[in-house]
Amino acid sequence: MKLLPILLKDGYKVGHKFQYPEGTTLVYSNLTPRKAREEKIHDIVFFGLQYFVKEYLISQFNNNFFKADKKEVMAIYKRRIENYLGKDAITYDHIEALYDLGYLPLEIKALPEGSLVPMKVQVLTIKNTKPEFFWLTNMLESLMSAILWKPTTSATTAFEYLKTFTKYANETVGTDHSFIPWQGDDFSFRGMSGIEDAIMSGAGHLLSFTGSDTIPAIDFLETYYNADCEKELIGGSVPATEHSVMCMGAQENEIETFERLINIVYPKGIVSIVSDTWDFWKVITEFLPLLKDQIIARDGKVVIRPDSGDPVKIIIGDEAELVGSPAYKGAIECMWETFGGTITNKGYKLLDQHIGLIYGDGITLERQEQILEGLKLKGFCSYNVVLGLGSFTYEYVTRDTFGFAMKATYGEINGEGRAIFKDPKTDDGTKKSAKGLIAVHKNKATGKLEYKDECTWQEEAEGELKTVFKDGKLLVDDSLQTIRDRIKNSL
Repeated sequence: MKLLPILLKDGYKVGHKFQYPEGTTLVYSNLTPRKAREEKIHDIVFFGLQYFVKEYLISQFNNNFFKADKKEVMAIYKRRIENYLGKDAITYDHIEALYDLGYLPLEIKALPEGSLVPMKVQVLTIKNTKPEFFWLTNMLESLMSAILWKPTTSATTAFEYLKTFTKYANETVGTDHSFIPWQGDDFSFRGMSGIEDAIMSGAGHLLSFTGSDTIPAIDFLETYYNADCEKELIGGSVPATEHSVMCMGAQENEIETFERLINIVYPKGIVSIVSDTWDFWKVITEFLPLLKDQIIARDGKVVIRPDSGDPVKIIIGDEAELVGSPAYKGAIECMWETFGGTITNKGYKLLDQHIGLIYGDGITLERQEQILEGLKLKGFCSYNVVLGLGSFTYEYVTRDTFGFAMKATYGEINGEGRAIFKDPKTDDGTKKSAKGLIAVHKNKATGKLEYKDECTWQEEAEGELKTVFKDGKLLVDDSLQTIRDRIKNSL
């Protein structure tokens, strides 16, 4: 949809220009993650601002507002508002004045993208740079919030998976971390709330991992984050089947379908084969032993993909099942009995390099921990599995997962400063805002980011919040690699 960007706001924003006290000349606001819904998560990974600035504040406002025909722009805006609030509900001089100015008179200061930010610490501040456009600061709240909370939430979730994979690699593999970027594969595309949601979330995933089936997330990172797939690995995947492929081969010929895939269609390299179309345990205990010699002879890896049931029990076994049965042992133990493998430097079993397993249904951070801990207790290293992270991971979230909110904390009326804040008595403290001007600094002892409110302008000018956008221009243009490096340093 091609929309007038000045209309990308909640309806009640339309009238706020007229509601501020007479003489208002400055509105200063911030965006803050206020509280984590998951008790174990204490920090967020900030991501998405550069996209927001390039796509919305620059591209869309320039092309669809400032460079568009003024009469057409004003006619569209008036038509919408008059049929929404009623004729003569507001005046439109301020919109015409913004058009005539030719750029957004705003300054955004922010932490570097990829930064690990504790709860309640501001990720950005925004204020108007011309007094007559004080109303513009918070008019952008709806758009800014809608765009920024999701890529940050997905980047944070991916980082939590990365931390857990790294922990178990250290404990069960050793210092070789080369497989970790492939252990989390983005399977979420089809389950997301629209294309932009899938792409932004998929880009957040790719800050911590390289495995992804969300192809347009790669285009996103090339377009907005200076990545280049010909010079670096942004994201990748492997050939993989789906249930329609297996079904078309017919149940009675399932093993022949496996043989055709590994010998004719993909005689070398990695191929992932969905294996629960009919009887997963038959595939594991009958087909794989029969195919063992062909699999071992290949120059590559055959990856088995279960896709139903409880992933923890399928992978590590179910003690409630008959002792000695495949379901009791779990897939990895059964595959070890057939293929064997090696022992890592930490003393844990790693399947033969020609065979592997990926599970991509219903994975959560809790289940990831259960799977990797369960494998460890059975003597298997974490590198025996790859997890597909789908919409169960990336879509079962809201803006309140990390309590994101944009609030004004300072303003000026007739040039006189006024620190403002909210502190509802009916709230548990989550919605209590900072007050006045804000500065963010690193604690010298812990290295953690902290904020100070009720600052002077001199204090506000110092610290970690740097100007990234001012008066229509982007001033910081980070690369994907720079952001990835920040995340790695956070580990």
